[in-house]
Amino acid sequence: MESIINRITRGHFWHFHGGIHPPQQKFLTKDKPIRNLPLPEQLILPIQQHIGQPGDLLVSVGDRVLKGQVLTKSKKPTNQSMVVPVHAPTSGIVTAIKNSVIAHPSGLSSLCIFIEPDGEDKWQERNICEYPELLTREQVIDKITSAGIAGMGGAGFPTHIKVNIQPEINYLIINAAECEPYITADDLLIREHSATILDGINILERLLTPHHILIGIEDNKPEAIKVLQQATADNPKIKVCVLPTKYPTGGEKQLIQVLTGQEVPSGVIPRKLGIVMQNIATCFAIADAVIFDTPLIRRVVTVSGQALDKPQNVWALLGTPINYLLEQCHYQNTGDTGQRNKSNVNANKHVIMGGPMMGFSLSTDQVPVVKITNCVLAPSKDEIPADNKEVECIRCGQCAEVCPAQLLPQELQWSAKAKDHQQLTKLNLADCIECGACAYVCPSQIPLVHYYRIAKAEMREQHVLHLQSEKAKTRFEARKVRLEKEKLARETKQKKAADARKAKMAENTPEASNAKSAVAAALARVKAKKAKAASLQPEEKLAEKATLEKDELQADKKSQVAAAIARAKAKKLAAKASASKLSDAETEAPTETSGEKPETDTPKVKTSETEASQAKASQTKASQPKEVIPKESVHKTNNYKKLKIAAAIAKAKAKKAQKLAEQNQSENSDELPQNKAETSLNEKAEAAQAKKIKDDEKAKRIAAAVAKAKAAKAKRQEQQNKQNQQEAE
Repeated sequence: MESIINRITRGHFWHFHGGIHPPQQKFLTKDKPIRNLPLPEQLILPIQQHIGQPGDLLVSVGDRVLKGQVLTKSKKPTNQSMVVPVHAPTSGIVTAIKNSVIAHPSGLSSLCIFIEPDGEDKWQERNICEYPELLTREQVIDKITSAGIAGMGGAGFPTHIKVNIQPEINYLIINAAECEPYITADDLLIREHSATILDGINILERLLTPHHILIGIEDNKPEAIKVLQQATADNPKIKVCVLPTKYPTGGEKQLIQVLTGQEVPSGVIPRKLGIVMQNIATCFAIADAVIFDTPLIRRVVTVSGQALDKPQNVWALLGTPINYLLEQCHYQNTGDTGQRNKSNVNANKHVIMGGPMMGFSLSTDQVPVVKITNCVLAPSKDEIPADNKEVECIRCGQCAEVCPAQLLPQELQWSAKAKDHQQLTKLNLADCIECGACAYVCPSQIPLVHYYRIAKAEMREQHVLHLQSEKAKTRFEARKVRLEKEKLARETKQKKAADARKAKMAENTPEASNAKSAVAAALARVKAKKAKAASLQPEEKLAEKATLEKDELQADKKSQVAAAIARAKAKKLAAKASASKLSDAETEAPTETSGEKPETDTPKVKTSETEASQAKASQTKASQPKEVIPKESVHKTNNYKKLKIAAAIAKAKAKKAQKLAEQNQSENSDELPQNKAETSLNEKAEAAQAKKIKDDEKAKRIAAAVAKAKAAKAKRQEQQNKQNQQEAE
C-alpha cells in the first residue's frame, strides 16, 4: 500500500489497455462560467432517473407543489432500497402525469410528471445544518437518501447504497477526470464550487473512513487542478492525482487501474477490493443535501457544439426540455437561427445527449434533462457527418486494439447481430463500458456500441423472464414438498392412532375387555342389521305395493259409499212425499158413518214413517167421538178450502221430492225398488264400514312395519358411518 502512495506522490501511474486520443474540443465552453437560466414554461420529470425501481407517486394532476417537494417515494423507506425519490425543481402545478419520451438510446417512453412553473420559485420548509459533523452516521445517510442523489457520472447508481457499507475501505476515489471531448461541466464546477465539493468529500470520509482519498483528474484542466490542490492542502489523506489525458481514463475500472494498479475482475464490483468511487458532481450534491437540505433538483450541463452561437455551461433544472437549452444557447438548425418550434423533431438527429463518444442521438428535442445528463451536444455537419454509411467489416482488428476492457468487439458485433446470447455471455459483453472507442476507430463506420446496447437490453429482458420462471418453479416445488409433508403427517397420525387402539385392545385389563366386548357387540349388531336389511328389502317392496293398493281400494269404497248414501236420501224424500200425498187424499174423501175407509189408488207400500203417521191418526180418531158430517156441509165450510189448499201444497212438495229422487236415481243408475234399495243400502253400508275398519287396521300394521324397517335401515347406516370413521381414525 505504501508503494502505491509513493508512486502517486512521485506522479508515477499505471496504464490500462487500449484507449484513444480524440480531439478534445473543450475550448468551446471551458472558459465560460456556469449560467443560471430562467424558468422554462414546462418541466417534464421521469419518475425513474437511476438504476433500480421507480418510486410511488405522491402527487396527482392539479396538485400545487413547492420547490424541493418530494414527488415519489419508496413504499419501504430503507437505506438499502434501490428506489431514489424525485423532487419538484420549482413551485407550480402538476398539469399531467403520463408517458413521455425519455433520455434513452431507443427513444423509449416512461411515466413522467408534468409541472407548469408558477414563477414564484417558492421553496418548501428547509432545515439548514451549519455543523454537519454533529449529525450521526444514520442521519447523514437518511439525508442523502431523502435528497434523491444518484451517481451523476453517467451510471446513475443510488448513492445511499454506495455510502452505507461496513467493510474496511482502502481507497475513496473521486472521479474528476472528465475525459470525454466537449464536456467541461465538472471542470467549471470544481473551479466555482470547490469549497462545497470539499465538504462533500469530508462527509464521505466520515461515512466510509477510507485509508486514502485519491482525486483523479486529467492534466488538460490546469485551473481546476490548482483549485483542488489549494482546497485539499490541509488534509494529508487527500491526494490530487494529475493523470495524462487519454480516453477513457474516466471509466471506473480504468481509473482504478491507473491509480492503484489493481485490475477489477469481470463480474466483481470495486467494493470487494476495498475501493469506492464517487463523481465530483455527486460530492457537490451530497454537501448540498446534508448541509443546506437541498435535494437533487438541478445539475451543471455543458451545452456545446459548433451549431450553437453561444455554447456554455448552465445550471439546468431537472425536467428542462432539451429544446429550451438549445434556444438559450441559440441553436442553428439548417441555417435557422431563430426560435425553434417546441414540437419539432430532429429529423437529421444532430442533437446528442451526452458526449460524442458515449452519447446517443435524440429522436425528439422534447426529451428532458435527468440526473445523469452532463452534456447536450449540437454539432455541425463538419464535426459529425450525418451521411456515414455502415459497410462490411474488413477484420482490421483496430477495435480490439483500442478496447479498454480487452474485449473482442468484432466477434461481439457478429454475435449481437445473430442474437446469440450464449456466445455474448462467453465473450463477456457485460464488461463493455460502451465507451465508443471501437466505433471511433472502425474504418467501416460500424456503430458497434449500438449493437451492444440492443443486445444488452435483450439479455436483460431475457434474464428477467428467466428469474420470473425460476421463482415460479421454486414456488411450485415448495408447494409440492409442503403437500407431501402434510400427506406424510396425516398418514403418520392415522398410523399412530391405529397402533394406540390396537395396543389398548391388547391390554389384559377390565377396560380393554370391556372395549373388546363393546366393539364385538357393535360389529355383531352391524352384521345383524345388514342381514335383516337384506331380508327386509322384498317385504318393504310388498308393503309399499300393499299401501298403494289400499289407497286405491279406499278411494273406490269411499265413492261407492257416497253414491249409496245419496240414493238413500233420495228414496227417503220420495217416501215422505208419497206419505204426504196419501194423507191428503184421505182428508179429502167423505167420512162414512160406518167408519169404513174408501179404497184409493195409492200403492200399498208402507214405510216406517207412514205406518207411524197412520197409527197416530188412528189413535186420534179413536180418542175423538165419531161424528157424521154430510158432504154438502163440508163443501160449504171454510175448513174444506183450507184442506184443499194444504193438499195442493203437499202435492207440489211431493212432486218436487219425486223429481229430485229420480234425478239421483238416474245419476247412480240404480233401478231397484224402494224397499229393496233401502235394505240393500243399509247392508252395504254396514259391510263397507266393517271392511273399512279391517282395512284401516291392516294399513296401520303395514305402515308400522314399513316405519320399523326404515328406522332399522337408518340406524344401520349410522352405525356403519361411525365404524368407517373409527377405522379412518
